[in-house]
Amino acid sequence: MAPLVSQLAHTDGIESIVCTTGQHRSMLQQVMDLFDIKADFDLGVMTANQTLNGLSRLLLERIDPVLDAVKPDRILVHGDTTTAMISALAAFHRGIPVGHVEAGLRTGNMSQPWPEEMNRRVVDVVSDRMFAPTAQSKRNLLAENLSGRIITTGNTVIDALQIVVGRLLNDESMRRSVDASLPKLDPDRKLLLVTGHRRENFGDGFDAICEALATLALRGDIEIVYPVHLNPNVQGPVHATLEGLPGIHLIEPVDYLGFVRLMQRAHVILTDSGGVQEEAPSLGKPVLVMREVTERPEALAAGAVRLVGTSKLQIVEAVTHLFEDPELCQHYSQVRNPYGDGKACDRIIASLLQKDVKEFSPVGDTAVDWYPDALVT
Repeated sequence: MAPLVSQLAHTDGIESIVCTTGQHRSMLQQVMDLFDIKADFDLGVMTANQTLNGLSRLLLERIDPVLDAVKPDRILVHGDTTTAMISALAAFHRGIPVGHVEAGLRTGNMSQPWPEEMNRRVVDVVSDRMFAPTAQSKRNLLAENLSGRIITTGNTVIDALQIVVGRLLNDESMRRSVDASLPKLDPDRKLLLVTGHRRENFGDGFDAICEALATLALRGDIEIVYPVHLNPNVQGPVHATLEGLPGIHLIEPVDYLGFVRLMQRAHVILTDSGGVQEEAPSLGKPVLVMREVTERPEALAAGAVRLVGTSKLQIVEAVTHLFEDPELCQHYSQVRNPYGDGKACDRIIASLLQKDVKEFSPVGDTAVDWYPDALVT
């Protein structure tokens, strides 16, 4: 959403107001500084040990006065968070049109991911504009016979990625500064970058993930970097199992610049994140997804992503194959970008201004290649 918010602020004919929840405030501020975004409202809804119902109650209570004061012509929400769902519902109750950025993602399983699968369906139902990132997302929405207008835009995450990659390419001092802020990596080892935070993996899932990483660290030729999510359900098992093990760097969550740089330097990426499934193939990196199903099947179909679930055995075997079989790794590493061409924000804004929109369509209906060879380092 950041590149869209930034571009809206400089678009004639649109006055944009930014509202944040205050979740993971330091991480949020890093992104806002990177894209020069200022928040007009901060709901401050986050509390310790918060339940989804508790969060939903606070969101509804605190977003409603903002809508009453601003009286917007429409609101834009992004993705499938509880914040997006509650904000869209609050706007719907007031008769305010809703635009859903990243609409139409589906797994068909209400428990995976949970609660995101429910959240995004609710947002799409109450939206009058659905900005679908891919043709498949649009087909999902059409199959549900929703009443809003559906436009295939590409995903704004690719817009953000291209902006940041361009900065890293063209600003050597920035690149050196980012590298200096990251763990010092052994040039003789290949990097496995790990992210994990999904609620459906809490408990046994994270225990198995950590056991798999501990096993992989024993190889001696792999260096593992894991920016550990701030949720205590993640922090607990990760530090209990992996703290102090040779070859494993457990670090604080990094800002977006740092994370893009880590993805650039990674040999393989192991994740349960939705956004990383889109970003990493765009960087030519093989991705193993620690989930049973994905709402992003395009990279799966293109052969850039593989589902491995949370089985210790499956994770260890899949990572091992990629590190030991150069041809297999090369197959997964081919640059495929079915998720955007860097112009999603342009299409969304054109739609908001009632202009004609040429919808996004990947080259050959499978990929858009844009990634400069010079950045594969």
